[in-house]
Amino acid sequence: MDVSPHAEARPAAEAAAGAAGMVLLTLASAQFLMTLDSSVMNVSIATVAKDVGTTVTGIQAAITFYTLVMASLMITGGRLGQIFGRKRAFAIGCVIYGCGSLITALSPSLPVLLLGWSVLEGVGAALIMPAIVALVASNFARSARPRAYGLIGGLFTTYASWRWVFAGEVLVVLVILALTRRIADTPADKGARLDLVGTVLSALGLGLIVYGILRAGTWGFVQPKQGAPQWLGLSPVIWLVLGGGVVLRIFMWWEIHRLRRGEAVLVDPAMLRIRTLRGGLISFLFQYLLQAGLFFVVPLFLSVALGLSAVATGVRLLPLSVTLLLAAVGVPRLFPNASPRRVVQIGFFSLFAGIVILLALLNVGAGPEIVTWPLLLAGLGVGALASQLGSVTVSAVPDEQSGEVGGVQNTVTNLGASIGTALAGAVLISALTTSFLTGVTHNPNVPKDVASKAQVELAGGIPFMSDKDLQAQLNKAGVPAKTADAIVTENANARIDGLRSSLSLLAIVALIALFATRRIPAQQPSASPASEATASPASEATASPASEATA
Repeated sequence: MDVSPHAEARPAAEAAAGAAGMVLLTLASAQFLMTLDSSVMNVSIATVAKDVGTTVTGIQAAITFYTLVMASLMITGGRLGQIFGRKRAFAIGCVIYGCGSLITALSPSLPVLLLGWSVLEGVGAALIMPAIVALVASNFARSARPRAYGLIGGLFTTYASWRWVFAGEVLVVLVILALTRRIADTPADKGARLDLVGTVLSALGLGLIVYGILRAGTWGFVQPKQGAPQWLGLSPVIWLVLGGGVVLRIFMWWEIHRLRRGEAVLVDPAMLRIRTLRGGLISFLFQYLLQAGLFFVVPLFLSVALGLSAVATGVRLLPLSVTLLLAAVGVPRLFPNASPRRVVQIGFFSLFAGIVILLALLNVGAGPEIVTWPLLLAGLGVGALASQLGSVTVSAVPDEQSGEVGGVQNTVTNLGASIGTALAGAVLISALTTSFLTGVTHNPNVPKDVASKAQVELAGGIPFMSDKDLQAQLNKAGVPAKTADAIVTENANARIDGLRSSLSLLAIVALIALFATRRIPAQQPSASPASEATASPASEATASPASEATA
């Protein structure tokens, strides 16, 4: 009988490992729900639009509004976690999220879908996601965090039957709530208070920016399109974006003002001066912008341009999910000492390569097989980023600020996702409209009066439609067969032009992101907080201009 100390310690170690595994499973399952929603909505975009009686543009607005709600409330959600305790905030968020999932599963129209999915699930996610970041920090040692964040960040997949998926989420939420008792909590801050003015200012600023970008395809970014509203001779979009930037600047001034008075703030501006944290947040913004943009464009090509079902679309997107999970989990396991900066650079390059290859292959007549290799590369890129960035941002500050970092981090990621979806959609609709109107104007089989009517009625934006749906509408309107065939052909060409324009923009963004990684550390976070992370707010606030320029 082995009575050595090692033998006695073994059961305790195994029990601890099992408990840690259960905690990771619980938190990863919650993160899985967040990423599953956008995946389902993108994969089933054509089906959902038809089921709730709207267009692809309407679902695009719902997707953007969902991420916008999260982006607007993430900082507030992180603060509420500090006030109530992370585990309680996590549980409350799960309840709200489950209610939203049930309403979404039963939604008969776009307004109900917006209430259940975009609003309630968005609010629930704003409580859950900052809590996940803080709970990983309180349940895992620093050396284990890259693997934990990699797994949680890598749970990104696709499903087909959208109503059943949202109904199933309710059951998953109940299981998660039952498992939360195993999670080690961070204690609530009894003296913490919520900055209501800051909450309003941050939500308003972010909302104005994303809404402006969302409307850019219809209204024009600077110069207003025909029939679009004008503010002082310019498109409302530029004023919304500029106004949002001004409001966010006022928000930062307000936070500084509250700090000087010794009052609670949503985010400490001094924290944002930490070089490593800024680098991680910038990379997160680019990652989610590219990820959301790509995951908006590719399903549109598969489900609308090619007419694939939601099931077939999901199958075609599986290569991205597989390589994403392999990279997110495999990189920390196989290369635990790899340079975070190098891994992040490889990730962005892989995304860039995948987008460029897809852009080169995307032509009229191309089949669904062209997305396989580009998505394999894109999945590797996103997985590589997911394996590093969460650990980089949280390790840049002391553990007690992990919840605050979680709020800021998830604000940035959801802002990036909102901008990515809105920007990809705006460029797509703008290019689609221009290409289609040019095509019907110069097509000899389209009468001049029809082309002129199209120029007037469709100048504000053409819906992204399949050939089948367009043909049905033309037949219903009594358009002659020869003219209808010509219009359908021009629409097919214009769809590809719109998709290629969106991909071109995403390729440029990926290239910029590749050269914006210099603030990512070249070495893995040490076992102790970095010296810059423990710098006091006062010392950060008095940093010299020279040091700021260097950073």
